[in-house]
Amino acid sequence: MRSPRRCTRTGCPNPAVATLTYVYADSTAVVGPLAAFAEPHSYDLCEQHATRLTAPRGWDLVRHEGEFEAPAPSTDDLVALAEAVREAGRPVRREEPARGDQRLTDPADDRELGRRGHLRVIPPPA
Repeated sequence: MRSPRRCTRTGCPNPAVATLTYVYADSTAVVGPLAAFAEPHSYDLCEQHATRLTAPRGWDLVRHEGEFEAPAPSTDDLVALAEAVREAGRPVRREEPARGDQRLTDPADDRELGRRGHLRVIPPPA
């Protein structure tokens, strides 16, 4: 499941349901449904902050008509997380140098061979 994005307003712990974007060329602030991805120049807002937002003086405000809904959980996110955990847990395999190969090897590289990822799969309680 998707970990919920939080409202970007300072001190607000509520989940985000809307995205605020400023269109500087048109002096317009747009509050719409939550974007699929967090963008660096947009702001995620909870329902309270999305409905109470006001635009700066001289700017227009375009607001989504209707209610804001939290995004539905996606199984794609869970599959991607599981694949990341599996990949992190796989040991790194190195090729052994051929006989007579004069390349020097760094002893620090041997640490990676047995390294495990920091994510673990925990079985559900019985």
